[in-house]
Amino acid sequence: MSRAQAPEPRQTLDPDRVAEWLAQHTDFFVGREGLLQQLKVPHPHIPGAVSLLERLVHDLRHRAEDAEWRLENLLESARYNEAQYRRTRELVLGLIEAESADALAEALSTQLAERFRTQGIGLWLDAPPACHATPHDTNAWQPPRFALTDDARRRLELLLNEQTSRCTTLNREDWEALLPHCTPPRESGSCAITRLTQGESLGFLLLASHDGEHFRATLDTLFTEYLGEVVSRLLRRTEVTHAGRG
Repeated sequence: MSRAQAPEPRQTLDPDRVAEWLAQHTDFFVGREGLLQQLKVPHPHIPGAVSLLERLVHDLRHRAEDAEWRLENLLESARYNEAQYRRTRELVLGLIEAESADALAEALSTQLAERFRTQGIGLWLDAPPACHATPHDTNAWQPPRFALTDDARRRLELLLNEQTSRCTTLNREDWEALLPHCTPPRESGSCAITRLTQGESLGFLLLASHDGEHFRATLDTLFTEYLGEVVSRLLRRTEVTHAGRG
């Protein structure tokens, strides 16, 4: 009597090798659609298993919803950018029409308040030399245009923290010192500040809001720097125009 042969050990396929093989033979299920219906896979939200086709439908629906959400975000960004462009365009055109430094400062304050929800504007400028004093000297300057004092320069430099432009918190004490013509917030607001230069230092431009998050520290300063460049050039233009008339 012959000895019964021991059953051969059951071989288990390596899942990674199976996946690799299927990836290389993407037409494997062609003509084997019935097999697809028999396959069961875990559902991501429902206990138990569902057919592979049901899982594919779920995944495709999820991808479609995600694509729709991304598209809506892109459209929202496009609408915001277009509105921002229009507001910036109207702001710059309004500034260009100003014929004097005081008119420029007033237009800056009005435009930013109406179009960018900015409650406080401070245009702190280096005072002209005494030998060049005119009827538009520092004694005649009107808010939001101010002659730069040592105290104001110190406060503004501390806010800038050795940067060209910056968004940061503006406490009540600094608000009252740098924006004395504007109602301060109860505690702290926020501000965007940039240096004004045109060949040489002209001063500082300070934009402030009662909202502590309006000019939050993580906000990009590209707009503030651009506005500072425009204001610097227009200030030089008004100086040249006034000197020519004088």
